[in-house]
Amino acid sequence: MHKSNYKIFCVIPAYNEKETIAEVAAAVKPYVDEIIIVDDGSSVETKKYIASGDGITVLRHIINRGQGAALRTGTRYALKNGADIIVHFDADGQFMAEEISGAVKPIINGEADVVFGSRFLSKQSEMPWFKKNIIIPLARLFNRVFLGVNLTDPQSGFRVLSKKAAREIKIEQDRMSHCSEILHKVSAGGFKIKETPITVIYRDFGQRFSGGIKIIKELFLGRLIN
Repeated sequence: MHKSNYKIFCVIPAYNEKETIAEVAAAVKPYVDEIIIVDDGSSVETKKYIASGDGITVLRHIINRGQGAALRTGTRYALKNGADIIVHFDADGQFMAEEISGAVKPIINGEADVVFGSRFLSKQSEMPWFKKNIIIPLARLFNRVFLGVNLTDPQSGFRVLSKKAAREIKIEQDRMSHCSEILHKVSAGGFKIKETPITVIYRDFGQRFSGGIKIIKELFLGRLIN
């Protein structure tokens, strides 16, 4: 159960996650003060599963803009409404809500400005072989060579930001390359970083190589444009 002097918000981007969104929100609720669900253009059928309630605010994108855009919308809302700490958490049921407590501690204790969850520390995550042995190593290499970032998990959607970090880190990549963009901006901004072990439960094994190529393409285009 969440008890601290810090106001903790959890931003959950959701796109057609009718099977899991209610369960995820209910699991997260005891560990935070406010949940912000960003419905990123979900289908009409899905919208009825994404509902506001006590401690839950729903923001809606009219069209699907991408996870990065949804996180940007939710983070801005959280800052405007008094968040001291902002947790980014996926809607698909892969993460464990009870691990939020451990992830926010380094920020509460002043040990970090940003905490990244990692599937490659002490806890076990049954990651699909292709993702573990091909996509993740490529993403880790790309981050190290081109972005100057060397962390164990280059594509984790479970992260925690202090109010200061959330204000200064502007998410510009609308889609999946926002993970590497955030890593780069955190490192370049000189923020104190800590990784924390997390468990990931893989429900969808349709992890394709094309997704990793798309992320790298978006990052290259972003760097060329900027």
